[in-house]
Amino acid sequence: MQKLTRDSKNSKTPRNSSKRKPAPPPKGGRKTARPGGWLGWAAALVISASISAAALWWFHSRGYLLYYGDALAHLTIARRLFDSRTPGYEQIGTVWLPLPHWIMSWFARHNAWWLSGLAGAIPAAIAQALAGLFLFAALRHALASTTAALVGLLLFLLNPNAAYLGAIPMTEPFFAAAFWALAYCVVRGSVWGAGLAVCAATLTRYDGWFLIPFVAAYFVWRAGLRGALVFSLIASAGPLYWLGHNWFYYSDPLEFYHGTYSAKAIYQRALDQGMARYPGDHAWFAALAQLREAVRLTAGTPLAILGLLGTLALLWKRAFALAGLLLLPPLFYWLSIYFSGTPIFVPTREPYSYYNTRYALAALPWLVTGAAALVAAAPKRLRILAVLLAFGGGMSTWISYPRAEAWICWKESQVNSVARRAWTDEAAEYLARHYRGGGVLTSLGDQAGIFMRAGLPLNHVVHEGNGPDWLAQVYGRPEHFLHQRWVVARSGDPLAELMMRAQLRGPRYEKVKTVAVKDAPVLEIYRLVERMRR
Repeated sequence: MQKLTRDSKNSKTPRNSSKRKPAPPPKGGRKTARPGGWLGWAAALVISASISAAALWWFHSRGYLLYYGDALAHLTIARRLFDSRTPGYEQIGTVWLPLPHWIMSWFARHNAWWLSGLAGAIPAAIAQALAGLFLFAALRHALASTTAALVGLLLFLLNPNAAYLGAIPMTEPFFAAAFWALAYCVVRGSVWGAGLAVCAATLTRYDGWFLIPFVAAYFVWRAGLRGALVFSLIASAGPLYWLGHNWFYYSDPLEFYHGTYSAKAIYQRALDQGMARYPGDHAWFAALAQLREAVRLTAGTPLAILGLLGTLALLWKRAFALAGLLLLPPLFYWLSIYFSGTPIFVPTREPYSYYNTRYALAALPWLVTGAAALVAAAPKRLRILAVLLAFGGGMSTWISYPRAEAWICWKESQVNSVARRAWTDEAAEYLARHYRGGGVLTSLGDQAGIFMRAGLPLNHVVHEGNGPDWLAQVYGRPEHFLHQRWVVARSGDPLAELMMRAQLRGPRYEKVKTVAVKDAPVLEIYRLVERMRR
């Protein structure tokens, strides 16, 4: 009997195997998501594609695609990669990261799409749809609920501020796609996938650079030192490449940070001219108050409350890694406001204007995830009620006042572009009627819209991106180097000063058009009258 008992204990076939205990949850304590079938994926795909396409159609049909000055600038960089006096890689520039411009450039080859802004809007809408799919995948896995993931997806895509940024030539939708891909890879524990997602983010926005050390620290815990090293090597390829690019072309790896066209240099020049410091500049609480108000205006007060409450539900679901990741983008912008790199102005706080309100959308992933977590945490018998409260509450701000005037990101682009659009139209109309070749010398900032509207290819234009040709004509001796038939200058800028020098010892130009619009610099158009007599 003793032997029989011992043999039974040593047997490889356990007794009562039909009542075997379930396997313990994976490291971190979170249960894995149950398969929801293909219907959830199909619904997410249809929702993401449909809403993104509808947003693109709506904003394009109303002519809003290029209201943002930055949208125009991004599209111009993409176009001049192949349409320029000096086309090629160097046209990518220094301040803005290159990935969105590379993608847009394939669409910008279509002339009609470039002129209308669709060359940048189409890839942005595709990126927005991809962001929605990755959002759904991340939330479904982290919250173990297809329903909750679909609620989060809808709250993200139907937010009118996010929808606007996701339908125009801006970098936000590209970063959103990379960020939600990262979130999905983090909750799945994919080191290689996370590295590639962060690498894409670092080539899209500088927010991505901020993510690297935090995600690497997470993978030290999740995948060990080797896994964290693999992630770090892949993710850091983007920043290392960009530092090398700036070093090679501008002899300074940090040219994008403190160079002539950097945000830091522009801010310092404004301070030197007597401008007041940005609100929140080296003031922690003021910076936080500025960001908090911008988040309230972009996300809506009800969703902000739901998101904050839902953070507790997210922690209850033990989705600690996702919760920590979602807090990083708003933390980045809080620090940026404090260190004066990224000011945000809202109409409800000093200086009572609009500027960079879109940066507050960095908190939207956190808030929609919190609202989705409330749905996932609700008992099954209350699940439908939780869906109605989370979705209805999160959308109530926009449902109660369904007008573009309430969409602060659109409103910012509209208010800040009134003057620019007015002098763009007037100058473009003049050039379209009178320009007959000979080239144009100009600073290709906001003036880029003039040539788009006039239908003038950029290879007719000499600008800052044309290197030696630009430097020689603007800063050299005009009698030797200045040879463009037309000059478009802003009153008081280096080109206007060049025209004064040319009157003395170079080719003589006549001012043929002055465009003066309220709240905008005076635009001056010059035409060559006669060249220097030798």
